[in-house]
Amino acid sequence: MDITGNDEPGCYFNQTVGFFYNKSEKLISPTWRNRDRVVVGLGLTVCIIVILANIMVMTAIIINRRFHFPIYYLLGNLAAADLFAGISYLFLMFHTGPWTSKLSKQKWFIRQGLIDTSLTASVVNLLAVAVERHQTIFTMQLHSKMTNRRVCLLIVGIWAVAIIMGLVPTMGWHCICDLTNCSTMAPMYSRSYLVFWAVLNLITFSIMVGVYTRIFIYVRHKSHRMSQHTTQLRHRETVINLMKTVSMILGAFVICWTPGLVVLLLDGLHCSDCEVLKYEKYCLVLAECNSLVNPIIYSYRDKDMRRTFKRILCCLCRRAGDAQEEQSNVRFNTLEQENKTRETNSEDKSNGAQLLISQNQEIKSSSES
Repeated sequence: MDITGNDEPGCYFNQTVGFFYNKSEKLISPTWRNRDRVVVGLGLTVCIIVILANIMVMTAIIINRRFHFPIYYLLGNLAAADLFAGISYLFLMFHTGPWTSKLSKQKWFIRQGLIDTSLTASVVNLLAVAVERHQTIFTMQLHSKMTNRRVCLLIVGIWAVAIIMGLVPTMGWHCICDLTNCSTMAPMYSRSYLVFWAVLNLITFSIMVGVYTRIFIYVRHKSHRMSQHTTQLRHRETVINLMKTVSMILGAFVICWTPGLVVLLLDGLHCSDCEVLKYEKYCLVLAECNSLVNPIIYSYRDKDMRRTFKRILCCLCRRAGDAQEEQSNVRFNTLEQENKTRETNSEDKSNGAQLLISQNQEIKSSSES
């Protein structure tokens, strides 16, 4: 359904964003309050850090050949989803507070759709990681034998699903023609869509937690039956360390996103006594922090990743130092040239003065003779 059409009976396509906010009793502040400035300032800072940190993760996976395996490609895609989330929240920070009333309906749906897309990309990617780990662990392998082509197709499929889910409200699952079904937290989203969205993600979280619980039970049982050979011990430790890293990422994701999804679910169920607007900002900040937590987990858990991060930072520092040195050399050379020019000019002036004096002396002696 087009959100830019003319008003039909029972529909409000020509109304402003402020109209829907007033109907949902989510008032837009006409002026900037101190709380708004703090939220936007903190949000912009976190967004910039998220973008830079996840670019570094993706760069590390690209340049280090030890990470050229399916599990790390999927973790790199998770970093891409976090990078996209950082960009989405950056867009949100520039279109929130008093600026919300100036948004067109198209921009408002883009703002919400970007966040929905980034969340879906992260959830589906984590589900793919869970399936990949289940397949490899139960065959006692460190890495999947999936080809690079299949991994690329899987990543493309993840983003296709994420984009479609982000576009669903724009394509018709909204409340422009049904004001009584409008959400409070997202005033142009249908409450039924929020219930669908929250329940789907919470069920996916539960499935992933169940998969990892089964994997850990299997690994623990299998490790007791393994012989004490050094190669098998090292293999087991590597598998367990990688599992712990992935589990920490999943745990952080569930902790950061579950409160927001629960609040969305309560809003979708029209819980009037829940005061969802009171907790909305806190849930949003917590969800935003998740994109910042993953690079910290990578650097804390994976030694190779940590070394690669140091390599990247050292390379950047070296380049910055070389650039400064070049600038200082240019300045030094310029000063030297200026000094040489001044010395040359002064020598030319002194030589010219001596020449004039000698010429005057010759003229004077010739006149006397």
